[in-house]
Amino acid sequence: MTVTTRQGVGDAAAIEQSWQEPGAFAALYERHAPHISRYVARRLGDDMADDVTAETFYRAFEKRRHYDLGRPDARPWLYGIAANVMAQYHRKETRMLRAFARSGADPVVQTYGGQLDNADDRVMATGMHQSLATALAGLSRAHREVLLLIAWADLSYEETAQALGVSVGTVRSRLHRARKKIRAALGDGNPMLVSDEG
Repeated sequence: MTVTTRQGVGDAAAIEQSWQEPGAFAALYERHAPHISRYVARRLGDDMADDVTAETFYRAFEKRRHYDLGRPDARPWLYGIAANVMAQYHRKETRMLRAFARSGADPVVQTYGGQLDNADDRVMATGMHQSLATALAGLSRAHREVLLLIAWADLSYEETAQALGVSVGTVRSRLHRARKKIRAALGDGNPMLVSDEG
């Protein structure tokens, strides 16, 4: 499957073209930056999204000559770089999750809560998100990274393995452990319990 950008050039082709014409790399930014930014905002807050996204694409641009052109979709590569950038903010993310667990002030629910039809749904979502924040804060960085790349970035097991530079078996193992901890914290009401089938 060839992944094409808005300009009709696939990710791998755009990266290769950028070796001679650096401006061609902008096609990747246009295609993927909004998704990376939303993912970062969900994990670290809106105040960090622009900086982390910019750093992710700066590093990607610097490393573009090392990209495996046999991979038509650059998403896993970019999410892997974003994960490395976000690693330096691991403590901030954990603090943010714990603060949300105490306060219930989830920026995602505050932003999109109006889409829930009634007050009961909003209260239930906020309560679930508080419990989820507590459970996520209790995960190790490696387990949280796998879980969120699959659940929030919508990467497959294979793409997650590629993003993190680990085997698919490691992804499955980490996801299994993360889900087990989340289940213990939330029970059957957990909205993040993704299927074991990648």
